[in-house]
Amino acid sequence: MKHIVRVLLASVICFASYFSGTSQQKTNNTVVSEQSSGKELSIRYCAMCHKYTEPGLLDKATWANSVLPNMALRLGLQMAGKDNYIVSDSIEADILKKLNTFPDTPLISEKDWAAIVEYFVENAPEKLETYAKRPKKSKIDFPFETQSVTIDGSKLPQVTLLEYDEYNSELYIGDHLKLYALKNTGVLSGEWKLGSYASDIEFDPKSDPTLLTIGKLVPSNQKLGELGSLSKNSDFFKGSPSFSTLRRPVNFLSADLNLDGNDDLIICNFGHTVGKLSWFDGKDATKEHILSTLPGTRKVEVNDFDKDGLPDIIAMSTQAYEGITIYYNQGKNVFKPIRVLEFTPVHGLSYFELADFNSDGHQDILVTNGDNRDFSPIDKPYHGVRVYMNNTKNQFEETFFYPMYDCNKAMARDFDNDGDLDIIASALFVDYKGESNIKDAVVYLNNTGKHDFYPILMPNPIHGNWLTMEAGDFNKDGLVDVMLGTFMYDINEMIRIGSATGIINFPQVLLLTNKN
Repeated sequence: MKHIVRVLLASVICFASYFSGTSQQKTNNTVVSEQSSGKELSIRYCAMCHKYTEPGLLDKATWANSVLPNMALRLGLQMAGKDNYIVSDSIEADILKKLNTFPDTPLISEKDWAAIVEYFVENAPEKLETYAKRPKKSKIDFPFETQSVTIDGSKLPQVTLLEYDEYNSELYIGDHLKLYALKNTGVLSGEWKLGSYASDIEFDPKSDPTLLTIGKLVPSNQKLGELGSLSKNSDFFKGSPSFSTLRRPVNFLSADLNLDGNDDLIICNFGHTVGKLSWFDGKDATKEHILSTLPGTRKVEVNDFDKDGLPDIIAMSTQAYEGITIYYNQGKNVFKPIRVLEFTPVHGLSYFELADFNSDGHQDILVTNGDNRDFSPIDKPYHGVRVYMNNTKNQFEETFFYPMYDCNKAMARDFDNDGDLDIIASALFVDYKGESNIKDAVVYLNNTGKHDFYPILMPNPIHGNWLTMEAGDFNKDGLVDVMLGTFMYDINEMIRIGSATGIINFPQVLLLTNKN
């Protein structure tokens, strides 16, 4: 699973924003005194491209054998047994070479690099601590019944898209190079062949859905993603010619940003070492406004944060400078970015959504940390579910944390219809290492009404590598249900998980029917 889909996975060390100039520029920008300590040097070099990561956030072996060697390559240091361009794809290698991602000329002396390595390894623990103390478990039973959904007898589910169309009561399931529309009666109402994996979809009651496909699923800088109308009169999806060269796009949103009466289009080009966040006036590909040229923007929402009548954009970046930024609408197609949350790369920012937890009219932020691949795939006690409350001035403070290894996504809904927001969270696992990890695959966080949450675990967990999650009233009984999508990277991963759990068949979708 080391090369798992970058739709959801953020790089541990990404120097894209800094290493986009020439080698000479970089050398001049990184002159450091020979008298500098290992700590000073690490702050100077590491903080150029992401929030500084303290040694204590990873163990000694992970720093020494994985993270630091990768960083060395990005600083132009040749290392025995390491391939500078890492990828075998010649097109990708050419792009990385043009970007100078792995410079031919060292940007740091071997002496200074040795001081950095010594500082991290000496100050890192032998092993990270286990979970911090968790909230007391609720005595309430897990409020969902489980039902497995498998279409076409799929043996290796790779669900990258799971979205519920409330207008037509259909669940859209993107599995490998197929897209299905499923009624709550179990009847398929649509099926399409795709050129690449589906990554996002948007519904409109007056027209066909709009679909986004990613192009390359594995880490890539190629422009192969497509956006276009999904016709129910065809069984094959082909994107619009105007939006058929997107760089690994993972999310999009329609909204009238300039209040001219026409919807505009926001697209997250996740990319890999390069990317882009843009919006297109009137959905016209020739009228692009670039908000960010950094890679890794995974999700956006629109909300009027400053109550000035203009729609603002909030975006989550999971590469380079990981965090959440509000782009305040200044009018006349101008947006001012303000970073409101910031994370280190090892915190693995994986998802966010807006939710007003205290009903004060100001949007709070629900965040998950758990992207745990690439160079540090170890259990991290600081991964989990977080709630950040808005102080009414769009300054956010963490008020709740639930530790959860590999936490991939969480959604806030009033699942028990008691007037406050509860949370459902799921984890994406590579290895099932113990009983506690297995039981934590899905957790329901019941809101006590005092802005605190009690965890309720799925009693007999069904395993599926939950990459995608959706919430909606699927059976139309007035209660919000939950759908989880399985992603198995390859047959070897499925065998490995099967050996650990004793399970040989994995559902494409696990339907959690609300029984409150």
